[in-house]
Amino acid sequence: ETMYMHVLGHGDPEKLAAALHSALQQSATPLSDAPASATAASKTIDLDTSTIDQALGRKGKVNGGVYQVSIPRAETIKDDGMEVPDAMGSAIAINFQPTGGGKAAITGDFVLIASEVNPVLRALRESGIEMTAVHNHMLDDEPRLFFMHFWANDDVGKLAKGLKLALDQVHLKTGS
Repeated sequence: ETMYMHVLGHGDPEKLAAALHSALQQSATPLSDAPASATAASKTIDLDTSTIDQALGRKGKVNGGVYQVSIPRAETIKDDGMEVPDAMGSAIAINFQPTGGGKAAITGDFVLIASEVNPVLRALRESGIEMTAVHNHMLDDEPRLFFMHFWANDDVGKLAKGLKLALDQVHLKTGS
């Protein structure tokens, strides 16, 4: 079973990096200076990515056999007064992995304010997408955020349309 842990630290960047490196070594996480994979094969995927891009209104990228789409919220997200960049977990993450026959398994998380939780949950359920968890990642975030994780395995077009219905309930940054 894969476990995910989020970390937060304040202080000297070198000391923080050394502590994180030590923890990753103890967890047996593979450490490498090389990018995950730069081969042409890693950039192709058995999915109709144009259907996904068109439905979501965003372009994703192939990474290790998974098509990943990152969608930032409109607001600047802060935790303890410091800005949390999109790449540090304040953007919506949507991942498609091909399962054959035009189908894909999807997972990821919506980054939501309280008033968006129920409308997004309703849109996902109506589209056959299962919500697997709702929780907070930060203690002193502004605005207060809820992370809704989801999962499904179905037709790529159907899933992309369902995710778009959910995204329509969220205050997103335009033009990304």
